[in-house]
Amino acid sequence: MSMTTIDPQDFRRAMASFPSGVTVVTVLDERGDVAGFTASAFCSLSLDPALVLVCPALTSSTYPQLLRAQRFAIHVLAAGQQDLALAFAAKGAAKAAGLDWSLSALGNPVLPGAASVIECALWREYEGGDHAIIVGAVQSIEVTARPVLLYHRGDMADLAAAMRAAA
Repeated sequence: MSMTTIDPQDFRRAMASFPSGVTVVTVLDERGDVAGFTASAFCSLSLDPALVLVCPALTSSTYPQLLRAQRFAIHVLAAGQQDLALAFAAKGAAKAAGLDWSLSALGNPVLPGAASVIECALWREYEGGDHAIIVGAVQSIEVTARPVLLYHRGDMADLAAAMRAAA
């Protein structure tokens, strides 16, 4: 199959025009510290069994930790949690230093205040260009009534504030 060459900046702009929620994936590293990344590529995959997919960059320092741990937590960030999104979007191993978190019953690091937390076991891994496609088998879900944080065209906004502005 022939692949058309697409300008990466054009592709990035096109994808940024699709509004999405903001998620942070966390895992325990080999020292027992929190590792993680902000994921723009996240979605549900299957209801039966309950599966989700998330796509870390192959260059992410968290990606090998996720493969090693075989489990992880996905946080759908709540309104006002831009600081967490930016912290986990940074490069390096110390991006979670000083952040509050607790260890779940399943052994995943969980950040407080998220709109929802989906804990997964690694089910499958696939190649996806410069990213990996990680399929997680959902093991635990915590859902709150908190409004979510949205990402659109390079900016983050609270869903409730965006809805008020549109009205």
